[in-house]
Formats: sequence, structure tokens, C-alpha cells
Amino acid sequence: MPFINILGHDRQKKQLAQAWTSKRLAHAYLFTGAEGIGKRLMATALARLIFCDQQSGCGTCAACQRLAHNNHPDLHIIEPDGAQIKIEQIRQLQTELSHPPLEAPRRICLIDEAEKLNPAAGNALLKTLEEPRADVVLILISAYPDKVMETIRSRCQKLPFSRLDQTLISTILTDQNINEGESRIIAALSEGSLKKALGSDREYYLQQRIEIFKTITALSSASIVPMLEFAEKLAANKEQHDDLIWILLSCYRDLFLLVHQASPALMTNIDMEHHLRKQAGKETHLSIQRKLTAILECRQHFLRNVNRQLALEVLLMRLTN
Repeated sequence: MPFINILGHDRQKKQLAQAWTSKRLAHAYLFTGAEGIGKRLMATALARLIFCDQQSGCGTCAACQRLAHNNHPDLHIIEPDGAQIKIEQIRQLQTELSHPPLEAPRRICLIDEAEKLNPAAGNALLKTLEEPRADVVLILISAYPDKVMETIRSRCQKLPFSRLDQTLISTILTDQNINEGESRIIAALSEGSLKKALGSDREYYLQQRIEIFKTITALSSASIVPMLEFAEKLAANKEQHDDLIWILLSCYRDLFLLVHQASPALMTNIDMEHHLRKQAGKETHLSIQRKLTAILECRQHFLRNVNRQLALEVLLMRLTN
């Protein structure tokens, strides 16, 4: 995508474009922010701006076309090999970066998920960061910058990225021929992540949201066996636990609004209004507060690697009490 056409992140675009045109581009950047918000897209767009024959990221010249097909010799992309970025990958990169660019004015290296550099790879990369070539730009990308080695972080210019605005995501989804109502719901549930909003499991996610809420509200604290069985089912889908927490937070936030007789226009799950209103009649201001607290505490348990099934069992007991 041409640099100028990237939606959102206007401050970051302006900063990078000015750095390039004024010949003050840093030798190493650390792009930080949540997953799926456009950090890597911005990095590749910057490469296009630098490599472009027209110096604009036109998208049509030979250099831009090579980038679009992932075969430009001066763009190097490092990604985790399994669970880690390994020292062999960094050594190979260093060999390639030791030579001048073949076609472009700079070689650009993207290191995605930089927090996954293993200690040996991180220490090897330090040499490149400490002795940078003038014709090399390193862009490290991480949603978890605190897990990147401090010695690496300190040698990079940090550029934080914020989550995308819901209205912007909704507009993008509508442009993808997704109906306006669904676009609004997905945008609200996406946590500012376009990657999440455009995920291939979007329809499954929307349906799961309804089924999870209906199942939880149908459970009774007096019926312990169904509750434990549902907790076991939820615990088995570990990769979906972040989505589960966000679904629950969004639903109980909507209940909070309904209990306080707020406008339905403020709701996230507007398509679930019937189910939510039915449950809201059984709740109070205090009960919703307690349940929102329970959900947030469950999220903290997940982050601390507490037994997830146990954490979910406790959560369901608190939500059905």
C-alpha cells in the first residue's frame, strides 16, 4: 500500500516521511503497539517510500511492484522460526547487511515479533545495532516491547502506535462490502485491531458471542455440573481466551448501560439487545459491577498463568451468582 494511503496513524506517517525527506531517518526503530493495528503495514509502506523510483511509494513502478510481490532484494524480513527468532537467522541477516544495497538507496530489515529474539539472537543483533551501516535501516516490531531486551530497546528510536479508531475500522469494513450494522459491531469488538476485524473467523466469532452469553446467563449457581462442564469446554480453547474476556466485558458493559437506562445507541452488541434486555431485568447496578470485576480478575489470572480451567470455574460461579 502506498505510504500516503495508509489509514490512521497520521502522526507516525508524518514523522517517518519527514525523517526520510530531511535525511534524518534513524538507523533503528522499534514500532510498538497492540497486535493487528498496522505496525508492519507501516514498516513495509516506509520501505516502499524509500525504494520507489518516484520517491512517493507510487505502487506502480518496478521497485514498488517487486515489493508487492515480496521479491525486492533490499528488503529483509525476519520472523520467528517456530517459537523463537534464532541466532542463525540473525547471522544470515548480518551477512546480507554487510553488503551495499543492490538496487535501493538503503537496505531495510523488518524484525517482526522482536520480543521472540532468543538471548543468543538478541546479543548477536546488538552488534549490528552498535555498529550500524549508513545504508541500513532496521525496524523492530513488537506488541510486547517490555519483553524485548533492554539493551536492544535502548538502541532503537521508539515509535508507539495506538489502536485504530472504531469509526475508521467500521468504514474499512463497509468498504469491504460488510453491511453497516455488522461493521459497527465488529469494529466495537475488534479492540482497535484491523487484523482482528478482518479475520477469516469473523462470522464464527459473532455467533460464538451470542452462544456464550446465552449459555452463561442460562446457567444457575445451583447446577454445578453444567457449569463445570462449560468451564472445561471454554478452557480447552486457550487461543480464544482473549476473545472470551472481551466478549464478556462488552456484554456486561451493555448490561450496565441498560440497567442505567442509557441510550441503546451506546451499546456494542446492538444485535443482542433482546437477550441483553431480558438479562438486564435480573441485574442491579451492584451485581453488574461485581461481575465486571470478576471478568477483569479472570483476565489477570490468565496473564499470571493461573490454572485456566480453575479460573474459568470461579468466573462462572461469580457470573451466575
